[in-house]
Amino acid sequence: MEKIPEGPGLIVYYHGPVPIDYCYFIYNLYIQKRRVCYSVVDHFIAMLPGVEIYLNLLPALHSGREECVEILKKGNLLGVAPGGAREAFCSDENYNFLWGNRTGFAQVAIDAKVPIIPLFTQNIHEGFKALGKISFFRWFYECSRLAVVPIYGGFPVKLHTYIGDPILYDPNVTATELVEKTKTAIETLRDRHQKLPGSILRALLERFDKHQKDD
Repeated sequence: MEKIPEGPGLIVYYHGPVPIDYCYFIYNLYIQKRRVCYSVVDHFIAMLPGVEIYLNLLPALHSGREECVEILKKGNLLGVAPGGAREAFCSDENYNFLWGNRTGFAQVAIDAKVPIIPLFTQNIHEGFKALGKISFFRWFYECSRLAVVPIYGGFPVKLHTYIGDPILYDPNVTATELVEKTKTAIETLRDRHQKLPGSILRALLERFDKHQKDD
């Protein structure tokens, strides 16, 4: 947690099938540092019945770039997964990033003049599995943009979230360049801490490994 700045910052993370790792992260952030982290969520999730109360507790937002910039300018932390639902449902044990051409998060960081903090969780794809790579479910998601892809799992694998060095604000860096710097930073965390391709059995055994080092 020492890599989280005292002031505002944009936390960018890899989106697993179920972002339980990110939820644990923001809860621990509050427990350890008394910092509240706002979170950007998918519009579809925000529309689900009964979810609004939970999103208000996070707190979460889904209204657009301007609100994100305003949140950061007020000195808050904000978390976002550029891959969104597509990355959650259609990526796999190889942990490929599915960001497409998205640069909005980088533009938000530039407009708010805040650092980006990269985040990656080891074994998040072994805890839960999504069926988004099956052609029908991929087709349905791409056509409807509805986050209704079947997920199974809840395996008691060892999860370990790693925080990278902050990418400081640089007025000379464009949004496209900042996206690449952020992706490289998260890929570095992935390549350093995640054995590829991921394995449920190996991830289960890692729960009993007492020699893993903190970062």
